Amino acid sequence: MSDSTNTPAVIAEQRGAAMWITIHREERRNALNPEVVRHIHAGIDAAIATPGLRAIVLTGAGQKAFCAGADLSKGTDVFGPEGLDEPTTDFGRLARRVRDLGLPLIARINGACVAGGMGLMSLCDLAVAAEHAKFGLPEVRVGVFPMQVLVHLRRLIGPRLVNELCLTGELITAPRAYEIGLLNAVVPGGQLDAAVDALIDKLAAASPVALKRGKAAIAAMEQMAFNEALPFAEAQIAIASRTGDAREGLAAFNDKRRPRWAGGDGGAS
Repeated sequence: MSDSTNTPAVIAEQRGAAMWITIHREERRNALNPEVVRHIHAGIDAAIATPGLRAIVLTGAGQKAFCAGADLSKGTDVFGPEGLDEPTTDFGRLARRVRDLGLPLIARINGACVAGGMGLMSLCDLAVAAEHAKFGLPEVRVGVFPMQVLVHLRRLIGPRLVNELCLTGELITAPRAYEIGLLNAVVPGGQLDAAVDALIDKLAAASPVALKRGKAAIAAMEQMAFNEALPFAEAQIAIASRTGDAREGLAAFNDKRRPRWAGGDGGAS
């Protein structure tokens, strides 16, 4: 449970075509602890098991913080594997789960996004922020380093920018985060939900099979050199063109109508 009486630490609820997963620890600036990470994981599993969903939204309660990182009230042991019996951390297991996620994951940044919050944001495919949000990696100021965040952050922005954020611990504004490529959009706080809803609508108009296959291809090609990535992409487009969604998309284009996505692979492997 969260620090507030009778309030779950994380709330997962379906809103239209998306599952909204909200960290509900506003009094702790939506800080992470093992319970929060496990419940985010459970919310993602619930989304996967819910037919017809087209996206997952990850956010925090209130307007002050998306996520302020690890809850340090119990000391630096929050950074290690629980009990040292597990070779991976709770956050690491969540990151591995998200990497294989077929649904687009949207970060709705409603306030401060620092330390582990930057890690959560970096796991997401898309990110929209309120203009008052701040971003940063202040771990060096408490004697540690954003090791796990670094794994994901270095794929989003250039090495000089990664170095600056990690080594100085300074916070940056939402417009600056957008400028360096951390965000897809920055909007006034009152327009944040509308911006997220508009993004969900765009995803809902796309082929679910194409999105799922595309996300898998992006993850795979991140690990490949050019000579590996190009033949892989050639094989993938050949497979994608044989799916039921591809046939429906082409028919809809020629008929000048909206596609009626079935979501099935149509027999293509």
